[in-house]
Amino acid sequence: MKPTDLVVTPMGVRFLNRRFPCSVGRGGIVANKREGDGGSPVGTHRIVGMLYRPDRIAASQLPNWALPIRPGDLWSDDPNDYDYNQLVRAPSPYSHERLTRADPQYDLILITDWNWLDPIPGRGSAIFLHTWRRPGHPTAGCIAFSQKNLLWIANRLRPESRVVIR
Repeated sequence: MKPTDLVVTPMGVRFLNRRFPCSVGRGGIVANKREGDGGSPVGTHRIVGMLYRPDRIAASQLPNWALPIRPGDLWSDDPNDYDYNQLVRAPSPYSHERLTRADPQYDLILITDWNWLDPIPGRGSAIFLHTWRRPGHPTAGCIAFSQKNLLWIANRLRPESRVVIR
């Protein structure tokens, strides 16, 4: 592992020789991830995208490769959807998560490659890095941080940065 990796440990996430408090999935860290289990999947995951709410975070606060979340942007979490585990647009007849949430959890999203590009139905949809609901509150499987720490991390990611969950 390299200092540019985000390593999930019992003490939080280690990144660039710093530790950041985080929350993991309500199902804990799991070796056999399934849709809806609330687990954060063991493995080494690449960061493949960054999305942000332009009405809440200025583009100037982020790297130039961050993309704005638009009204109507959804993330498909329905294994029956051809676009399962992908960004889709409303309206969608399939189960999905709305990315323009009323709360700040998805104001900034780092997208990992978990079950992505060629997803296996039922293996679990997106594992994001996002803002936590509150410190220590579990997620549905994602890794969550304070917004301040997530912004700090987002601005220091390198192309080789990975999320390592053990």
